[in-house]
Amino acid sequence: MRTINTCGQKHYSPLIPAVKAICQAGKGEKLEIIMDNATAFNDLKEYLAEQHIGFREIYDGEQMTVQFTMI
Repeated sequence: MRTINTCGQKHYSPLIPAVKAICQAGKGEKLEIIMDNATAFNDLKEYLAEQHIGFREIYDGEQMTVQFTMI
């Protein structure tokens, strides 16, 4: 599983490294994206749902994680 941690991202949207990883991932690759920005996290979940990619959400205090397998 490849992990992308965007916590503490201040210079640009945490969605940028998340979407980059999604675009580079191969079919069947498992990704874990960790965020501390609730707005970006909700946008990412909405995108995954629109693409019909099932995901798992994990909440740990201020940190939010989504895990999924590319289709």
